[in-house]
Amino acid sequence: MSPVALDRRGLWIAVGAFVIWGLMPLYWHLLRAVPSLQIVLHRAIWCAVLVAAWLTLREGRGWFRAVVAQPRLAGMLALSGTLIAFNWGLYVWAVNAGHVIEASLGYFINPLLNVLIGVAFLHERLSRPQWAAVALAGCGVAWLTARYGSFPWIALCLAGSFALYGVIRKFAAVEAVRGLGVENMFMFVPALALLAWIELGGDGGFFSLRWGGWTDVLLVLGGALTAIPLIFFAYAVRRVPLSVVGLLQYLGPTLQLLLGVFFFGEPFGADRAAGFAFIWAGLAIFALDGVRAARRRIVAQQA
Repeated sequence: MSPVALDRRGLWIAVGAFVIWGLMPLYWHLLRAVPSLQIVLHRAIWCAVLVAAWLTLREGRGWFRAVVAQPRLAGMLALSGTLIAFNWGLYVWAVNAGHVIEASLGYFINPLLNVLIGVAFLHERLSRPQWAAVALAGCGVAWLTARYGSFPWIALCLAGSFALYGVIRKFAAVEAVRGLGVENMFMFVPALALLAWIELGGDGGFFSLRWGGWTDVLLVLGGALTAIPLIFFAYAVRRVPLSVVGLLQYLGPTLQLLLGVFFFGEPFGADRAAGFAFIWAGLAIFALDGVRAARRRIVAQQA
């Protein structure tokens, strides 16, 4: 991998994105009375409305046409929008169904999955420490599956969908906010139609204030809250090396894990800790190898 100059602004924006994601379970917990599907539909709708309004004020009405006029780019953003909608949906359901710790596991696995995607699709080569890190993480997943009698599908689906989202957004040549706006506009009509069907069927509650006015306000604000880290991430991933982004991604799941144990009171016994220990060991090896590689690149540039 070729040396890439570190963009300090991009670095801090990436930190902000992962801290917001790490604390997000607290926000979804406030909406626990609302079915998870409806939370996700509201997120998609209000995120699309708010981002589209901002882009229209800033750039005029042509921002959407300028992107969809490029079929390849439009297709990439339609796919990334679908992936992030799936990711958010599963994540919200996991938090409100009492699976915060397993959700955090998904985002711990994500950096190592980024490495495997780099090997499979970007023709990147792994060092021996990186292969060891991936192997240890695989052992951790296998241990958790064996001890709990079920495959950690929540964690792996979250990791896989977000890893693919990051790859697509890295190569989608579009400004961060505009890309997010187009992603959400592709999701807007299906989300609005499904939410209208739920409301007309009597299972909703937004317009009737069934859950209370404060909950409705939180549903609207959820669109803005989830847009912010996505904008930050899309901005940073085009300016910061993926190896650095991979290291910073540990911030989010670490905060989620702490919330799962100390705020939500989910069980975290010795068996589960042992599985996580394999994964953390792999992450530590991966992080140390990344730091050493970065230092070697700096020395080579200064030589």
